Amino acid sequence: MIESFFDPATATVTHLVFDPASRCAAVIDSVLDYDPKSGRTSHTSADRVLDSIRQQDLQLQWLLETHAHADHLSAAPYLKEKLGGKVAIGRQICEVQTVFRRIFNDQDLDTEGRDFDQLLDDGDVIRIGELQLHVMHTPGHTPACHTFVIGLDAFVGDTLFMPDYGSARCDFPGGDPATLYRSIQRILALPADTRLHLCHDYPPAGRAPAWVSSVGEQRARNIHVHEGVTEAEFVSMRTERDKTLAMPLLILPAVQVNLRAGKLPTPEANGISYLKIPVNAL
Repeated sequence: MIESFFDPATATVTHLVFDPASRCAAVIDSVLDYDPKSGRTSHTSADRVLDSIRQQDLQLQWLLETHAHADHLSAAPYLKEKLGGKVAIGRQICEVQTVFRRIFNDQDLDTEGRDFDQLLDDGDVIRIGELQLHVMHTPGHTPACHTFVIGLDAFVGDTLFMPDYGSARCDFPGGDPATLYRSIQRILALPADTRLHLCHDYPPAGRAPAWVSSVGEQRARNIHVHEGVTEAEFVSMRTERDKTLAMPLLILPAVQVNLRAGKLPTPEANGISYLKIPVNAL
């Protein structure tokens, strides 16, 4: 069973996946509300997920991150505190932590992934009750991007969007369009009727937000990477397009928090956590 929650402020989709027999569940890509004007956090988005889990009497086993997001803060620690479960992400998060530790000059930022309960590798299988979730490393947007496959359902993070919007950007540290192209081909090699559950949607005028596509639809209609698009063509398109894109609004706070598995930086002597703004560094 899959229940999805769309957060309009960040255009993010959180997925609640559970096994009806055992009532065991996983949450993929949760959202902590953050107001960049005031620096305040809140839990409206996460509480929608929390309430659904409680109402359905589910046992939360996993809080999964497809990657370290740059467009929203993770609510994994909040949900873990309320409901339990393990926070997990791809092992390559250590590479991303190392890069941003230098950018933020943050000596407190761990670079061995120890803020997470479990680091995942390509080919790993984890259980959600009786369900088997297969871990597929799909880098390119970031080095630590993973797709989670359960039967004919795949949770692809930012790797792909709806066919009319295309594919993920590759201009963040460690991103690479050729690598992304190859990762997408791994996803598109899944059976054509595999449902792809997306992490974001930015719909054009006249279309409501949507977050489920299929491998067959993406092969036929994705505007960036449909069948017949070569790696060289994709790399050229993605490179030129990325030059035109502005940085995500929340990238600076989001990265600092998400590299800590959603935890805020250690409070200073006055009990307040602070986020850094590197000037002219990105």
